[in-house]
Amino acid sequence: MNAYIFPGQGSQFVGMGIDLYQNNPKAKDLFEQANAILGFRISDEMFNGTVEGLKATRITQPAVFLHSVIKAMCIENFVPDMVAGHSLGEFSALVANGALNFEDGLHLVYKRALAMQKACELNPSTMAAVLGLEDSIVEEICASITHEIVVCANYNCPGQLVISGSIDGVNLACEKLKVAGAKRVLLLPVGGAFHSPLMEPARIELEAAIASTSFKKPSCAVYQNVTTTAVTDPNVIQKNLIKQLTAPVKWTQSIQNMIADGATLFTEVGPGNVLQGLVKKIHKEAQTAPA
Repeated sequence: MNAYIFPGQGSQFVGMGIDLYQNNPKAKDLFEQANAILGFRISDEMFNGTVEGLKATRITQPAVFLHSVIKAMCIENFVPDMVAGHSLGEFSALVANGALNFEDGLHLVYKRALAMQKACELNPSTMAAVLGLEDSIVEEICASITHEIVVCANYNCPGQLVISGSIDGVNLACEKLKVAGAKRVLLLPVGGAFHSPLMEPARIELEAAIASTSFKKPSCAVYQNVTTTAVTDPNVIQKNLIKQLTAPVKWTQSIQNMIADGATLFTEVGPGNVLQGLVKKIHKEAQTAPA
């Protein structure tokens, strides 16, 4: 069974999507539709922008989404058996399996990006990658810090977690994690504490947009970050998507469940190859490929 997986923020690069635009009339048309929907030429930012410009959340998120979704739409005989997306990538996955249409997906992603950027400005906060510790130890250390906000945000693969929270909370957790034997603890160059309670203002803002968007019965199951299990009910998909901003990305568990349900090939659709690497670390025998 072919599982299609979609990357999130961080996989962007200058020039992303330009090959699609130049060589595929359908892709060119979709990029121009996106420019019209957003009211500015995001394609220019993607093809000829700067590394710094692409890092801005309001640009990064729609750019990664568009690269992934347009690539998927240009694959001949695209029939996924199951899909999943890492954080932002879940929106790409939901367009790929027909739960959301292209325009609604782009509107939601742009609203999400603006809401998250606003939440980051409200609460100075950060994230850090933690390598070489068991999940339970990282969870215990985060839970032991009660006077600051710090939580596990991304379960990327065994031995690789990301924590998220207030600057003081994350710094304190980093010190404790080093003492506990972490191989590496690395502060990430992000705008704020994604997938933590500090994203609550963004979640409230996005909830209204998601609730007023039409979701359809998808062509195949999506394994959502919040629940990690196969979902096809549009109402459940909607509810999980609302929870996603303040809940952890359970990528390890999602991939394990996809394999248990019969996934034999994981095809990554979008910029970069980070997810293929994570899948291999989750399950050595798993077959991976770029789209």
